[in-house]
Amino acid sequence: DLDIYLVKEGQIFSRDSRSSEKFMHGIKVLMAKNYIDNLSEEARKGMLEKAEQEIWPSYAPLGYKNIDGEHGKKVIIPDPEFAPIVKRLYVLCAEGNHSVKELSKMLGREGLHYRSGNPMATATVHKVLRSRIYSGKFDWAERVFQGTYEPLVSMNLWNEVQAVLDRRLSTRRKKTDHDFLFTGILTCGHCGCALVGELKKGKYIYYHCSGS
Repeated sequence: DLDIYLVKEGQIFSRDSRSSEKFMHGIKVLMAKNYIDNLSEEARKGMLEKAEQEIWPSYAPLGYKNIDGEHGKKVIIPDPEFAPIVKRLYVLCAEGNHSVKELSKMLGREGLHYRSGNPMATATVHKVLRSRIYSGKFDWAERVFQGTYEPLVSMNLWNEVQAVLDRRLSTRRKKTDHDFLFTGILTCGHCGCALVGELKKGKYIYYHCSGS
């Protein structure tokens, strides 16, 4: 029951608007949608092109910062504030003496936080530990690229951390009282942590993120 005023076009749409007016408006909406889709497609192509040039194509992850590189392209370099903390996070995790939650609290006191200053969630710390980008390689468009930026940790250290996290995940699976169908298959679309099954009321199975 509202009238819509399109100021730039000088049009008013209401229940009584003619079908031809609605038709023309629908065409304009589709043209705008096509423009947005094409812009998104070109942006993805440009980012893939950067990845193929071994340049990280997006916003700098924690531990890095963006700067202007050659030919006006953004590149990443280690962030003096956060890079040492990320390195220490990997070293402590590889030792295998602390859970990710404990590491999050420990390094939180040393300055591990979001750029906004808020404490970093355990799931985010887990995501940092699982991210290949800190080893000098990065994942993009379901492919692995060798980066030209400075890695924060060696490939050996990164692999050691993955082994520690995998062992813990395997241990948690063994402790469960039930063999859930999708255990080890589903991961959280937000943080990448494993989804674990839980039985409710003896018959309903729910999966939830193990990281947050």
